[in-house]
Amino acid sequence: MRKIHVIGIGAGDPDQLTLQAVRAMRSTDVFFILDKGEVKADLTGLRRDMLDTHVPHGTYRVVEARDPERDRRAGGAAYSPAVGDWRSARADIYERLIAEEVGEDQTGAFLVWGDPSLYDSTLAILEEVLERGAVAFAYDVVPGISSVSALVARHRTGLNRVARPVQITTGRRLAEGFPQDVDDVVVMLDAHQTFRRYADEDVDIYWGAYIGTPDEILVSGPIAEAAPRIERLRAEARERKGWIMDTYLLRRHPRD
Repeated sequence: MRKIHVIGIGAGDPDQLTLQAVRAMRSTDVFFILDKGEVKADLTGLRRDMLDTHVPHGTYRVVEARDPERDRRAGGAAYSPAVGDWRSARADIYERLIAEEVGEDQTGAFLVWGDPSLYDSTLAILEEVLERGAVAFAYDVVPGISSVSALVARHRTGLNRVARPVQITTGRRLAEGFPQDVDDVVVMLDAHQTFRRYADEDVDIYWGAYIGTPDEILVSGPIAEAAPRIERLRAEARERKGWIMDTYLLRRHPRD
């Protein structure tokens, strides 16, 4: 039966690859890369650099396919259906790639940013492909260093505090209010910089963009002081590169 590796490759630094990830990569016959277009071509380049560094030349193939566009204008009740449509479009591509490019006795692999189990859709999409029944395969998952772990490491802080919970959420959810009974909140890919809503509260921010890459940017401090700098750096980076991936931790000070 065909086999598929879902390999977490860390937040961008080739040194963040685990030994397990390297072993899985070296056992792979064909790697699948979804191309997000010229604007994000450096993401494809980073993947290829990792292969060049860790896998012997001539032992594998790379097959690229164009990543389908997601309707990013959809909001409110239309958001979840839009994501579902995008995942199904991806499932069509995955199904074709696995059926056409992986022989019955071969292994394919998807190189996933960060950790495949955190803020990534690859596992759900592969399950959808299997449920369709058109192509059979087994798959395994290699954990990676997530952007969350890399963020707090680069800021030399912990993710949690003693006897206190941590919540990972989205900018959309944070806009509805700071989570109750949680003082440490990680926010993933907040396009609207929702942290600015808490500039008048006693909250620190640990922010990072392009974590683990040569373009990495880090800012930390009270939101009231850090927010203007983050806004400026974020705008400059997005203008320069055409895209941005950022993550941040909000840490609310205990109330008396």
